Amino acid sequence: MSRKLRAGILGGTGMVGQRFVSLLENHPWFEVTVIAASPRSAGKTYEEAVGERWKMDTPMPEAVKQIVVMNVNDVEQVASKVDFVFSAVDMTKDEIRKIEEDYAKTETPVVSNNSAHRWTPDVPMLIPEVNPEHMDVIRFQQERLGTKRGFIAVKPNCSIQSYAPALAAWKEFEPCEVVATTYQAISGAGKTFQDWPEMEGNIIPFISGEEEKSEKEPLRVLGSVEDGVIRPAKAPVITCQCIRVPVLNGHTAAVFVRFHKKPTKEQLIERLTNYRGLPQELELPSAPVQFIRYMEEDNRPQVALDVDVEKGMGISIGRLREDTVYDWKFVGLSHNTVRGAAGGAILCAELLKAKGYITEK
Repeated sequence: MSRKLRAGILGGTGMVGQRFVSLLENHPWFEVTVIAASPRSAGKTYEEAVGERWKMDTPMPEAVKQIVVMNVNDVEQVASKVDFVFSAVDMTKDEIRKIEEDYAKTETPVVSNNSAHRWTPDVPMLIPEVNPEHMDVIRFQQERLGTKRGFIAVKPNCSIQSYAPALAAWKEFEPCEVVATTYQAISGAGKTFQDWPEMEGNIIPFISGEEEKSEKEPLRVLGSVEDGVIRPAKAPVITCQCIRVPVLNGHTAAVFVRFHKKPTKEQLIERLTNYRGLPQELELPSAPVQFIRYMEEDNRPQVALDVDVEKGMGISIGRLREDTVYDWKFVGLSHNTVRGAAGGAILCAELLKAKGYITEK
């Protein structure tokens, strides 16, 4: 490759946009050349537009401070300056669907963190280690959109990352019923404790829309490509509760599983620790070397100790034990704004680039 690919970030001033900016600093393949946001931020430097709202625990990269923020609605103008875009816009679902398709129709690939296109039948929803074959629907999407290189790909909701990879690793044992409770960090709502002081020492037993996503999205990830669209898997049946807890980063899941073919504990652990995907085979820049880590200690995984494993791109599983009602139960942990949001989208873009879907314009 003669140069780094030019990446734009749509919605670059919000928390996920900031995480994109932070993770893309010194990326070997991609360079942030455009940051676009709402009209109220347009025309300001990125440093001015964000102001005191920088929420990352590392400083704002010097390379982006003086980038002049563009209006995200100026689709043709933004698209002319990039090879592809990451989308983290804060709009209604209908507005997101339209603007992401508008960008795709300018022959600009869109890798989205948003949920608006997760159920569009010909849009792949990727966990790169789990379902890279879903990229096959892109050519059918391009036929629908009338594009040659433009398309949309999305990553799934952050809440499923702590348990869906385990279900994928155990697919041969045919998990048929899953009960999951997720304990979700406040950064999943785009907040810090400074923004949301009432969350300190508090638990809120409701997160709008999360339970539906947590129950249905794993089935789409575990589904198959048929006739140019993704058909969700019929099993396992999943029921979920999602609870907001006073943690900054890291979604924890307590999960119960019943299998058609009951495995041993040793088999389950072996499948987790040896699970590899295309990102590991291709040695993609953001790919964790160990995608799923199993922890033997009774008190692990812990957010404080384990959320940043593999730079936030690894999944930690622990407390695997037999259950008196279901077959097995376990606890999973993932970093919700790295693996579950911007980092997961960057890994998707790396895979799409490695497979020739994202190229220089």
